[in-house]
Amino acid sequence: MTITQTLTSKNKEPNHEIIYPQGKFWSDEPPLESNLHLTQIILLIKSLEWLWQEREDYFAAGNLTIYYSPKQKKSEDFRGPDFFVVLGTTRNQNRRSWVVWEEDGKYPNVIVEILSESTAKTDREEKKQIYQDIFRTPDYFWFDPESLEFQGFTLISGKYQPIEPNEQGLLWSEQLGLFLGIYEEQLRYFNPDGELVPTPEEAANQERQQKELAFQKIEQLQAKLRELGVNLEE
Repeated sequence: MTITQTLTSKNKEPNHEIIYPQGKFWSDEPPLESNLHLTQIILLIKSLEWLWQEREDYFAAGNLTIYYSPKQKKSEDFRGPDFFVVLGTTRNQNRRSWVVWEEDGKYPNVIVEILSESTAKTDREEKKQIYQDIFRTPDYFWFDPESLEFQGFTLISGKYQPIEPNEQGLLWSEQLGLFLGIYEEQLRYFNPDGELVPTPEEAANQERQQKELAFQKIEQLQAKLRELGVNLEE
């Protein structure tokens, strides 16, 4: 091989150091561990979207990569929480990923990791440290959909402190203004009064039941009036 051929060959070698072209940072997360994990993430997203349907000042996502180094390379760290919420931003659903330096330097206000056998140690140790020291995420929770292990931490003086459960076993998120807790073996939101925040389907079902109950009461009242000889057609 000639010197020219050698140089040409070297020049053609791909540069594996750069992970993506600038401005095109796609999410790069592994597949979810199980259907339990997928169901849980969807539940957290759609329940919050229903509750905050009038709001446009937040972004909630699941299994989406967060890039936080402006010179992002494969040697640089990046993380993809199972679920996170950023406040004080725009509710843009077309983001390919969350790129901190393109989002006014904003990091998640709340992160929830869904534990699994292969990720639990990382979620409890390495990721917790990153979310505390680099992200400075105020509220961090983890939940195991199989064992139902559930813990929460809030950032106080730069260090995560455990969130103490209330009498119902719920953990308060100051950032969301909501409790989080386990209901029917799933992680759910609860309002400040401790009432379950419904999914859109549950809310629609509740509304239907209320309408049916109101209709039944009207029918019962009309039947009673007829027994008393009241002419309802007048």
